[in-house]
Formats: sequence, C-alpha cells, structure tokens
Amino acid sequence: MGMWNNVSFQNSASFTMEQMTFFYDFSFLVILLILVFVVYMMLYLTSESLIKCYDLDNQIMEFFWTILPLVILIFLAFPSIRILYLMDEMKNPTLTCKVLGHQWFWSYEYSDFSSFEFDSYMIYNLMRLLEVDNCFVIPLGLKIRLLVSSVDVLHSWTVPAFGVKVDSVPGRLNQLNFTVNRLGVYFGQCSEICGVNHSFMPIMVEVVLNQGFSVWLENFS
Repeated sequence: MGMWNNVSFQNSASFTMEQMTFFYDFSFLVILLILVFVVYMMLYLTSESLIKCYDLDNQIMEFFWTILPLVILIFLAFPSIRILYLMDEMKNPTLTCKVLGHQWFWSYEYSDFSSFEFDSYMIYNLMRLLEVDNCFVIPLGLKIRLLVSSVDVLHSWTVPAFGVKVDSVPGRLNQLNFTVNRLGVYFGQCSEICGVNHSFMPIMVEVVLNQGFSVWLENFS
C-alpha cells in the first residue's frame, strides 16, 4: 500500500481535487478499454486466414470508426470543462490571502485582517525537507481566495492535496480559489525552477476549525 501511495495521487482534501481524481479514473478506464480493443483486433487480424482481405469498402464500419472516437471525446470533454469552471473565479470568497514568492521562502499576508503577514522558512532537516517555521493556516470549509505574486523570479505555489498550482510571476497577480473539506496538515513545494535553492522552499498548510483559526490569529498577531 505504501508503494502504491508513492505512484498515485495524494488523498484529496478539497472538492476540486476529488473531481480531478474522479476524472482521472474515468479517463484511465476509457483509455484501458481502447487499449484492450486495439490489442484484441491486432491479435484477431494476425491469427485469422485473411478471408476478407479483398473487402475494399464497408460503409457501416467506416461510419462507426468515425463516430465512435467523436463520442469518446465528448464523454471526456464535458467532465473536464466542468472541472475548469469549478476552478474558475469564485464568487464572494470568505477569506482572501496574499502569497509572495521569494528566493527562497514564502510570505503570507492576511489582507482581511489589517495586513497581518509573516514569512515562512524551511526548517532544515535532511530527512524531511517539507516543514517550515511558520505554516500557512486556513479555516475548514470556507471559500479561500489566494492572490499569488513574486518579488524576484518565477515561483509556483503548489499543494497537490488541494489540486491547486499557480505560478507567482513578478509584477503580476494571479488568483487561486479552493475550499478545503478535511482537517490536517498538508505539504507542497515550489514547482518552478527558481534558483540554486529551489528545492528548499516548501509549503506547509494547516487546516483548522473556525474557532481554532480565530484563536491562532489572536495569538500570532
């Protein structure tokens, strides 16, 4: 089970990631069925006596091998378009935060609370390069909007369990929306090569209850 977790997706912690995982499983099933059909036809055609090798026209077959790929693409297009709309701009977010990428750490600003901000540096541990001194704390079940930018070079704020990834570009403000539906601590890393210490700027997000979030704000600020 541990080995399978290393090659599969992380457990989803947001509705968006759940939908992306379902779509991945659905697409994989479709591709697997196509592969089985193609392999079966290859084996069948190589083993038969080629009694139909002189058939030069079959309109029924041509109709189906033209329509079937179109139907498959439609079945793949509608779920993917739905997920794109789910990831689009969120109306009336409950909490808006700003994330700034630096070489090589992250800065977080809770602009809804009188510009409350802090820096997040990695804790150097050779066995685990994912922990930070000040983690990003968000409440459970609320609509979160992140405004992501950079002060020097390109970075990328990525948390796989949330199904989110957005580039932080100097001079540009990118937007990211998500809602987390599971308590816990989640990890990510910068996914854009940003210099010699690119692998040493992890992301650590702690999801807490609303009451715990209020207490954390009072204690930290």
